Amino acid sequence: MAVTRKEEARALDSDERELVERSHHPELQELPDSELSKLVKLVRDRRDKAKSQAQQRRREMRGKAAPRGAEPSREDAGSRLKLTVLAMAVRRLNTEAGRRRRMSGHADQVANSRRALALKRAAEPEGPDFNTRHAHHGMRSTPNRRAEDLVRPAELGRQRQAANVAQARRDG
Repeated sequence: MAVTRKEEARALDSDERELVERSHHPELQELPDSELSKLVKLVRDRRDKAKSQAQQRRREMRGKAAPRGAEPSREDAGSRLKLTVLAMAVRRLNTEAGRRRRMSGHADQVANSRRALALKRAAEPEGPDFNTRHAHHGMRSTPNRRAEDLVRPAELGRQRQAANVAQARRDG
């Protein structure tokens, strides 16, 4: 379910609103990695707190728990909306963190590959290498060592069909 920014602002207090605003896209991509990890932790803590409050309200409504305030809660739509908004913010932040991890992993892999290629090229001797088993001969085919099948496929099919007919006679 999509939640508009107006609904987000209504469901959250000012601190949470500021955290969730930073989890939206233009601001999210400009955050450095250290700030992103701090933001993920803060929003996750707020989401967990909202989750426990929503569970408490649902228990109060069912009569399973003592009310926290003067009266038991009558509905939990606000706490559910708050939980939904915070969960969506955590999802956005986790997606961005994963994207950054994949990008850095890809960049590391490219750097490792380039370094390996440079090491390989540095280790190669200059000029042609004449001490190989296949120098100047090209590719050679290797013979097939499996025994040739001497029975025609049609003969195999004929025997199989004959066995099927005989079995049908015995069964019938």
